[in-house]
Order: sequence, then structure tokens, then C-alpha cells
Amino acid sequence: MPEIDHSPAAQVPRLTRLAPTPSGFLHAGNLLSFAATYALSLHLNLEILLRIDDLDRDRLRPEYLADIFATLEYMDIPWHHGPRNPDEFSTQWSQTLRIEHYNSLLNALRDGGHLFACDCSRTQLLNGAYPGTCRHKNIPLSQPGVAWRLKTDPGSRIGIRSPGPATPPMPLPPSMYDFVVRKKNGDPAYQLASVADDLHFGVTHVVRGEDLLPSTLGQLYLASLLPFNTFPETVFWHHPLLEGPSGHKLSKSAGDTSIRHMRAQGLSPADICTATARMADPLAAPQNARELGDWLLQRQGII
Repeated sequence: MPEIDHSPAAQVPRLTRLAPTPSGFLHAGNLLSFAATYALSLHLNLEILLRIDDLDRDRLRPEYLADIFATLEYMDIPWHHGPRNPDEFSTQWSQTLRIEHYNSLLNALRDGGHLFACDCSRTQLLNGAYPGTCRHKNIPLSQPGVAWRLKTDPGSRIGIRSPGPATPPMPLPPSMYDFVVRKKNGDPAYQLASVADDLHFGVTHVVRGEDLLPSTLGQLYLASLLPFNTFPETVFWHHPLLEGPSGHKLSKSAGDTSIRHMRAQGLSPADICTATARMADPLAAPQNARELGDWLLQRQGII
């Protein structure tokens, strides 16, 4: 299982990461986040890891995986660690190769008494926040077909380290109450796997869209229940999202904002960077990914 050398003899890198999921073609919003990560890495002297999140096997498609590499190469966004092509990813870097690592964290949470089993169906959980239905049912964690949920304290307040001005501790949002860490099929859930991977690779800085702030708070809460680890020292920056013509955040189903679609229309990397920035600022004109990232960093007062 690949990892970055953090031995005392090696110079330990300060590390950020690109963490796309191969569940659709990458769009302008993904590009903005990647560009911001790239620019921040240059300003803070960070190395970049390409970490592709592929645990959701039902949504994985070979063309989506290939699109990640094609987009990064076309937009000239570099990375220091991680796979260089789809084959190398599948054989050496896939999350499926780190299941043992995820299970070790799940076992630590289980042994610490931080989990409970839940047999609720999806139709019972349509209102967003989990209502605690199974918290006191004492369903065995060993029972087949149950999800494992983390026992959370709604009154807790969680501090986040930021590259900009300090922010006061925040409450855990209702969407992260008693969140799932292991799915009913036995697979680790996203929140658990993301923490495990960032710890495994030694990630020190994370750039994310502001829609993932609840996930960050949940992940910091989860890490606080594990044996000594460095995750609470991670620096997080949550940047604003781009909006499509309808006023909603961009998604991978929005084909006309995909980098693949824009390339097919004959747009150059400079054209794509400018078009991306102008979704938020009609006067912006970045000509490459570095300039696009710097534009966002300056807009948010990070540099």
C-alpha cells in the first residue's frame, strides 16, 4: 500500500491533496478547488497528493477515472505524490487497497464504545438529521445488515485551524448527528475513510468547498475519539462555491460546465480558467490554474 515517507531520516513534507471522486466528469467547480489547492501549495510550500476516492463502486466508471487525469494534465495542475494514470491508480492507490487501515480505525471506535448499530431503512431517514432511532436499541454491532453510527454529542463545539483569521469553535451541525462510519454492506463510509486516508498519508492542509464544512466538523469530532493522532492539527480552508445559471451549486450532472464539454467546444486552458472565474466575477481574467487559484485566494483574503 503506497504511503509517503515520514521516517525521521526523511524531510517530512507539509502536504495538501486533490481528492476527486470518479462519479462524474469534473466541472468548473472542481477546477476552482484544484486551482486553489495548487496556488495555496505554492504560497505555503506544500507538496500535493492526488487521492482519488473510489469507495463508492456503484458510481465508478472508467471514463470518469480517466477524466481526472485528462483534466489535471490539460489544465497543467501538478501533483507530487499519487498515481500517474488510471492503471497505476487501480493497482497501487485505490481505496479498496486500504480496507485494513479503515477497519483498524473502526475497531478503535468500537472498542472505545463510540459506536452503535442502526437498522433503519432509507425511507425512515428522509428528513436529513438522524433522529437517534436506534441509539438505545442495543442492536449488536455484529448483526448482519446494520450500519455503524458514531455516538455524537450535540452540545460539543469543534475548533478548526484555518490559513486565514482564526474562527471560534463551531457546534456540530444536525446533519452530522450520529453519522454513519460503516455502511450496511460492511464498507467504510466516506467520513471515516477520509480521516483514515489523511492520517495515513500525513495530510496537513485541506482545501474544500464550503458545502463540506459539516463534513470537516464531523471528521474532527471523529478524530477526537481516536487514540493520539495529528488530524486536529490539520489546516482547513473552505472556499465559496460556484453557481450555475439557475443559482444552484455546480454538480457533475451539469454537463455544460464540465471541463470535458468546454474542451470539446474548443476552449483553451486559459479560456476555461477565465470562464470559471467569471461565474463569480465578470471582470476576472485568470489565464492559467495558478492565476485562477491566486484570484480566489485574494478574493477570500488568504493572501
